[in-house]
Amino acid sequence: MRIPRIFTDSPLTVGSRCDLDDNAANHTGRVLRMQAGQSLLLFNGNGNDYTATITEAGKKRVEVEVESAAPNLTESNLEIVLGQTLSKGDRMDYAVQKAVEMGVTRIVPLATERSEVKLKGDREDKRLRHWRQVAISAAEQCGRAKVPDILPVMTLPDWFNHAGDCDLRLVMHHRTEQSLDSMNRPTRIALMIGPEGGLSQDEIAAAETAGFLPVALGPRVLRTETAPVAAMALCQWLWGDIGY
Repeated sequence: MRIPRIFTDSPLTVGSRCDLDDNAANHTGRVLRMQAGQSLLLFNGNGNDYTATITEAGKKRVEVEVESAAPNLTESNLEIVLGQTLSKGDRMDYAVQKAVEMGVTRIVPLATERSEVKLKGDREDKRLRHWRQVAISAAEQCGRAKVPDILPVMTLPDWFNHAGDCDLRLVMHHRTEQSLDSMNRPTRIALMIGPEGGLSQDEIAAAETAGFLPVALGPRVLRTETAPVAAMALCQWLWGDIGY
């Protein structure tokens, strides 16, 4: 039987017992219906995986004994900060899930001119919590050591400032002939993805003024949830850890 891999916010120390945080306990006890004596593989974002055995399992509380730790080597040497324009339905969920699988470091939801979604206040907080859970589930499934941060929604001026420390900044759109393989090897990339209707000419011009280079991924127009997956896969192949 496959040992479940679970993310927890709890501190983990070999040889000690600890309670899993509420989300991890709910998933372990209520969803998976695991019992005392069963094994888990835990991670909390510090770069290690921990083997553990459940010592107590209830509806609201799960206690584990941490038995060993081992470095998790799945994190890419290439840092990718994704600026993803908000989109309707499950498109944003898909973009978050696949970005985590592709090794994204940080995700920034963007409010752009043609964005179909407007989030403020409690609604934004609810969606951010939801995307956090999507990211956690994706990290558990794909074996990552860390769960990427998902920041609050940003306007483009804030995004341009946030991405300023990246040594390569790219705005993806199909109205250019420049490709990724013409770039010098970076260590930290900012990728800017537009909405379903595309970024406006003014937004593209503003991105270029802020130091973003326009890049196309080929002759076809990609959907807003497909573009980040394709872009990150190519970036990881050219400069990261895919293909080794």
